Order: sequence, then structure tokens, then C-alpha cells
Amino acid sequence: MKKRYLLMAAAIIALPLAAQETYENAKIINQDLNGTARYVGMGGATDALGGEISSISSNPAGIGLFRHNKFEGTVGMVSQQDAANYSEGDETNLSFDQIGFVYSTRSGENSFLNMGFNYHKSKNFNYILSADDRLDNASQNKNSYMKLANGLLYNKDFDGNFNLDADYVTCNQLDDIFTRNLFYEYDMDNAYYYDAASYDFDRAHKGYIGAYDFNISGNINDRVYLGMTVGLEDVHYKHISDYTEQMVPNNINLNSLNVYDDRRITGTGYNLKFGAIFRPIEYAPFLIGVNVHTPTWYRLTTSNYTEVSDGNNTIWSEDAYDYKVYTPWKFGLNMGYTDGKVFAIGASYDYADYAHTDTRINDGGSYDFYDYYESSSSDKEMNGHTKRTLKGVSTFKVGAEVRPIPEMAIRAGYNYVSAMYDKEGFKDGTLNSPGSYYSTATDYTNWKDTNRYTFGIGWRINKWNLDLAYQYSASKGEFAPFMNYVDSEYEDWDNLTNMVKVDNKRHQILCTVGYTF
Repeated sequence: MKKRYLLMAAAIIALPLAAQETYENAKIINQDLNGTARYVGMGGATDALGGEISSISSNPAGIGLFRHNKFEGTVGMVSQQDAANYSEGDETNLSFDQIGFVYSTRSGENSFLNMGFNYHKSKNFNYILSADDRLDNASQNKNSYMKLANGLLYNKDFDGNFNLDADYVTCNQLDDIFTRNLFYEYDMDNAYYYDAASYDFDRAHKGYIGAYDFNISGNINDRVYLGMTVGLEDVHYKHISDYTEQMVPNNINLNSLNVYDDRRITGTGYNLKFGAIFRPIEYAPFLIGVNVHTPTWYRLTTSNYTEVSDGNNTIWSEDAYDYKVYTPWKFGLNMGYTDGKVFAIGASYDYADYAHTDTRINDGGSYDFYDYYESSSSDKEMNGHTKRTLKGVSTFKVGAEVRPIPEMAIRAGYNYVSAMYDKEGFKDGTLNSPGSYYSTATDYTNWKDTNRYTFGIGWRINKWNLDLAYQYSASKGEFAPFMNYVDSEYEDWDNLTNMVKVDNKRHQILCTVGYTF
């Protein structure tokens, strides 16, 4: 019987419930160092020093140190170093990064009650990821075949045979495309897969997360400062990728396979942040701060359009679904020291255990007389994978500011973020989870730690301030186009690929204009 190959078809899969996958979630749950030019120029280490609008999202008590009203806005530019030439992405992007104000009122002889609002871009997704390597007879479609051969895609009937017409399919969209259109002829005896010699991969990530923070804070006798921030987040993520495998010679003269994937994630989240700053010795310029952030409770929608093509024929699949992600709690300890108006230095340590990120499945909901209530439950299988793949992250920030003359400030900072990913982690496409069933990307990257170096300069002219900052951020990672598969009985069925070294080096320039009144 002649094999079927890439018949022109459309696969549209309806999903009653869904949850997202660990590596996709990880793109959403961590943050960049961004805000005003002063904040970035000091490496974000202003949490205990206070008097900085951007501290509204790190230690809310810092707003309590303001003694005057203030308005600030920031624009910037981000450029990726050594970015590949990929038509879907841009290596340099302009960005509107921050706008906020503080309203300060005296509530006592030495006490103030302040209110503030700040918007900042907490995550800038713009990034081009490129990788290529040999495959040595491994392939993406072979991974799907291995799952099919081991009963991980379709239910078996009572005789132990695969039921290819089963309504319930435990596979992702790529598995479905490959299985139904590439390598089976109605029975497993004629099933086959196609080996590849090498691959090329390019993906452009785009979009941002906008954070809107509303703060109330104050101080008691200029010794104790307390603050609370209500945070709202707006998620806009998109990626477009092209993955092409060059095939080894085969019986159907298949030269190459290309997978084009367009995925979008949108939604909103909310959180609460609490902070306190103490002056342990009266009149001493030494400050200690603590902060606690609740999880961010995200309500998200993901949608995709995916094509598989051999250059002549194309199969496509598209879908959209809703899910929830709850980030872990975050805790911080801060210190600051000032020497009048000449010198200031700050340091902060934050910790969040991302292994406890909670991916949730929407179960439906119910109406009462007034409203609709939606329920959800933890995706235990995916959360187990998250615990094996992600880990606790420590963030250390240190920064200093020197004023050689009252009108000018010079700043420098360092910001270190430990690795979120376990070095043995991988994207597991065999999980009994909706997040795996409906994924359209098999690749993953285990990013290592991040080092950020910052510098800045600022001027005061009457009630105006103009600040500039530069940030260099560098991360290294290891990329794989799909998970490895090792067969316990037949070595020829092993489907192994190498990890390829990739990096993310970014340059950022920020300009802030502010007015104090």
C-alpha cells in the first residue's frame, strides 16, 4: 500500500479544558530590571533607600520617604547583541518603559501619608533565538513515532492494538499532524518515521508585560516606613518560529520538513506587595527594609497557528484556550546607607521558588443570580514537571550614587539573578496534561544565571531632573529542538539530540524626565 504523505488538510482541535506548559509559563513569571533611569542605573538597589518611584513594585515602603510630589516618565531603547538575521524579528526596539507620580501630604510633625501610581514595563519579550546542529538520524517526527509505538498517543483496544480512530487522542498538535498525515497506513505494521541529518531554528519573541502599581504608604516619626501596593499586569506575548529539518535519503524522496509556529499569550494578573523600612538608630543614615509579594494570579489565553510543510504541501492546525498560572510568593531583604546628599549605597536580596508555580486547568463555572463564577484546579502532572524543571531563584542587587556637585549624580550598579532552570530539565511531551497535549513547540532552552551591569548619570535643574542609564544584560543557555528518547529494547529507536549553546546579550539605554513640586 502506498504511504500517505502530507496530504493537504486542516486540523482544528477543540479543547474543553487546558493548561499551559512549564517552559511557556517560565517566559511569563520572571521579570526584567526596568523602571526609571535612576533605578536601573543603581542596579535596582534602591529598595531601602526609598525616594524612588520604581521602588513601588519592589519595596512599597520606599514611597513613604517622599517629602514632595513628583512626576516622572521614561523612554528607552533595547538592542540585542549578535542577533541572527531573521525577518520576523528586530534586534533593536524603542520602548516606553515607565510613567508615574507620587502625591505627598504631611500627616504629623514628622510623619507623611503618600499615595502613588506607576506604570512600568516589567518584561520586554523582544528577542531572536537561533540555533542549528546536526541530528545524526534523529528527528522531530521520530519522537512522535516513538510515542505512538509505545502507546502514548492513542488508546489501545482490548486486543492490545492501536485504535487509530479513537476519539480521545493524548498527543500534541504536532504529533497529530505527523501521525495522521505522515507515517501510518491504517495499521502499525506499516508505520514508519523519517530521519534527519540536521536542523535550523529561528524564533522571534515579541511583546511585553505592563505592570500598573497603585500605592499607599507613609512613615511614623521618620523612623518607620510602611507601604502597600496593589499591582495589575497586562500580558502581551507573541512568538513566530521556523524549524527546518534536512532529511537523510528516504523511500519517498522527502528532502526537508518545516514547522512554522505562531503563538500568542494574552491576559491579565493581579498581586499585592507589602513593605517596611526601619531606621534602627535615630538620626543615623542606615536603613533596613523587608518586602513580601503575594503570587501574581494570572488569567491567560493562548492561541496558535501552526503549519507543517515539505515545500509543496502544507498541513495546518490552529486553536485557542484559557488557563491560569499562579506565581510563587517572593521575599526580600534590603539595606541602605546615605551620607547626607553626597553619597548613597543600597543592597537587596530577593528570593522566589519558581518550582512552586501553580499551573491550573479551568474546570468550568456556574451562574448565580448576579454573576458567573469560574473554577479551576491545579494541573498535578504539569506541576510535578515544573518542580523537576524549575527551582528557587535568588536576586542580588547592589548600587551606589555619588554627587560630586549638588546638581549632578553619577551611578553604578550590579544585578545578579541565579538560574531558574535545572540543568537536567527538559520539555516532556509525554505528560498526561493538557499543557502537553496541545503544545505546538517541542524545543526548550535551559537558561543559566543572568548578570546585569548598570551605569547612570543625572542632573537637577531647579525642580526638573534628567537622568540617563545604560544596562548590559547577559545570559547563557542550552537549547534542544526536542526531548531525547531512549528505547529500553531497541537502540535503533533512540532519538537523541545535542544541547546547543545559545546566549541572550542585551544593551538598554533609558532616559527619564521628572518634575518635583
